[in-house]
Amino acid sequence: MADEAGETNTAVEDGEAKQAEEPEVLGDATDSEASGDGRGQKEKPVAESSWSAPILSLARKATETISSGVSYGAALRHPSTGSTAILPAKDSMSIERSNLLSMMKLSIKVLIQSSLSLGRTLDSDYPPLQQFFVVLEHCLKHGLKAKKTFIGQNKSIWGPLELVEKLCPESSDIATSARDLPGLKTGLGRARAWLHLALMQKKVADYMKVLLDHKDLLSEFYDPGALMMEEEGTVIVGMLVGLNVIDANLCIKGEDLDSQVAVIDFSLYLKDPASSETPKDDAKMTAILDQKHYIEELNRHLSGTVTDLQAKMDSLEKTNSKLVEELTAATDRINSLRDEQEQLKKENESILQSSQKKEEATLLDSQVELETYKQTRQGLDEMYNVVWKQYKEEKRIRQELERELELQVGLKQEMEVAMRLLEKDTHEKQDTLAALRLQLDQVKTLNLQMFHKAQQSPFLSCVSRLGLENELRTEKEQRQSMQKALQREQDNSVELRTQLQQLQGLHAVSIKHWIYACFSCQGHAWLKDDEATHCKQCQKEFSISRRKHHCRNCGDIYCNSCSSNELALPSYPRPVRVCDVCHSLLLQRSSSTGS
Repeated sequence: MADEAGETNTAVEDGEAKQAEEPEVLGDATDSEASGDGRGQKEKPVAESSWSAPILSLARKATETISSGVSYGAALRHPSTGSTAILPAKDSMSIERSNLLSMMKLSIKVLIQSSLSLGRTLDSDYPPLQQFFVVLEHCLKHGLKAKKTFIGQNKSIWGPLELVEKLCPESSDIATSARDLPGLKTGLGRARAWLHLALMQKKVADYMKVLLDHKDLLSEFYDPGALMMEEEGTVIVGMLVGLNVIDANLCIKGEDLDSQVAVIDFSLYLKDPASSETPKDDAKMTAILDQKHYIEELNRHLSGTVTDLQAKMDSLEKTNSKLVEELTAATDRINSLRDEQEQLKKENESILQSSQKKEEATLLDSQVELETYKQTRQGLDEMYNVVWKQYKEEKRIRQELERELELQVGLKQEMEVAMRLLEKDTHEKQDTLAALRLQLDQVKTLNLQMFHKAQQSPFLSCVSRLGLENELRTEKEQRQSMQKALQREQDNSVELRTQLQQLQGLHAVSIKHWIYACFSCQGHAWLKDDEATHCKQCQKEFSISRRKHHCRNCGDIYCNSCSSNELALPSYPRPVRVCDVCHSLLLQRSSSTGS
């Protein structure tokens, strides 16, 4: 980089030396003209022609060397060589960057100095401004990748400039205006319009800095070693900041931006040393530029401060009005609260007096209630003692009834066993009697047969008659004895049944007494048979077919369908009949107790 910068500086110095040599000829001509020699006027056209011809040739050659990558200083030092030296690609790219950087410095310097000396807003016809755009276009085209299209390869700087719209939303209006301008058909024309609009907004440096901050995206458009991908691009962005002091009013409509030729005119940068500005003028111009820049920044800062202060003033006025309204509302609220406080004080005094009176009345009532409670408690204690004695007596009676019931149950079980045995014996006797009757029928049949045979033979009939009579007599005696035994068994059965009925009557009476006692202890009433004419659950009338049944739990009378369930109760040794309601209630109670 140091070698390249030195070569670039050498090129500039050579150009200035050439510029210094050629004005001497003009100076001699001027002296001879002043001395009155007529040869001065004749030699003036020759001097002018000798001045303009090298400038045009140098401009063309510099443009070609900048494009081809040969140093401008080298071209000036070796003007006799007709062809440029072939250098490696890497060196050529660095030389091109150095040359472009030097040209950008010159163009920006000339543009700023000329615009400040001009003292007015620049337009699109101003030559230094046109040359600035040409040099900037060359910088943006350096190392640009060629895109393949149907027509061929195309290099356009519109692609990277269009990328600014995505990275910086503030530039969307510039990109939209560049696209919508009539007459622009190529990307190069849109890019030139975009640069003109950005300069008028004084945002060229900002937008270029945004591009350089995203070199990963720029790598899609530029080759490695391009000016926009190296440090020279950052230097150019720093120089572009100085263009913010320039006010430009450019008319883009109607200009043929698509077909403009981008050739650098070096005649703007080759000046006469006699007419050049002195260092004092440069210092003054620099001070003026610094002051203008400072004043612009100060004005921008002051305008921002004024805007902020105005916004704060508006907010303070709104806040003040709100506070005044809130103060008024708070004052009204305080006055209303004071009135309410006075009313509450009066109400509090009246409530206090009434509460004291109520408290005295309540104290008297509580004393009377205490005396009444004591008397009631004494009466309840006496009633409790009487009820406790009755409970003990009923408990004793219940225990005696339970013992008697156990005896009756034992007797009933014995009677049931005897009845089963008696019924079994009776069935056996009936089977024996049926067998004897069958034998008697068989004997009768045999006798009839023998009788018919006897009629046929008198001797056999007599013998058989006697045998049959003897057998008949024997059978008759057996039958009589069997009838007597059966009669005795029937008498015994009748007597046992009578005894069983008597025992059952006694057992039923004892059970009823025990049930009445149990229900009286449990608090249930055993309903009498003549007190119920309808079922308590289904409300159907009792009849001969629909009989009455007591529930052993609640004591009410139900029909058979409403009291078909049986459960084991604590008062009974085995499962007894209960109604459907008591059945479900007892099951729930037993399940809750088990859980």
